[in-house]
Amino acid sequence: MTRRKLGPDEIALWQKVADRTERLNLQETFDPAAYAPAPKPKSKPTVDLGKLVTTYPPKPVARKPGYDLKPTLPDQLQKSPVQMDQKTFGKMTRGKLKPEGRIDLHGMTLDRAHAALIKFVLRAHGSGKRLVLVITGKGKNRDEGGPIPVRFGVLRHQVPQWLSSPPLASSVLQVSEAHVSHGGGGAYYVYLRRKR
Repeated sequence: MTRRKLGPDEIALWQKVADRTERLNLQETFDPAAYAPAPKPKSKPTVDLGKLVTTYPPKPVARKPGYDLKPTLPDQLQKSPVQMDQKTFGKMTRGKLKPEGRIDLHGMTLDRAHAALIKFVLRAHGSGKRLVLVITGKGKNRDEGGPIPVRFGVLRHQVPQWLSSPPLASSVLQVSEAHVSHGGGGAYYVYLRRKR
């Protein structure tokens, strides 16, 4: 690679910069004593002749690394506040309420599933339904061990976010993981607001 030559205006600009700068005195700026390693303390065991106990400096306590992992999706849904009637919520999570409608998003791409979910939830809300079941499936493990991790069950993680954002947020009152009899971790109960 060959370097290009500077033009006269570039040389003049560089000369202005060089004239305004002051040379650093490394002896004044850099203090080698400030960067020298601290001397190690010489700790000798002390012997208490009265008790004949040898004491050493305390060993540093090994701490476990504190990981702040994001809670799993079921944990997030369980910790979310209950917006609906507590008694009805209990029946719903135990699988005692029968869903009035259901949509199965198995095998759909994200964009197709999002459009289908919006259409289904808005239509169910418009017809006065209160409880619908959204089946996402548990997902397949598609992580090939690459540098970027791939989520396990993309639709399963995306659907609660879609339900909590516009235009569905105004129709949805509560989202909860379905009971085992209705699909368990691969489905969600969506409790809709009353039609006004």
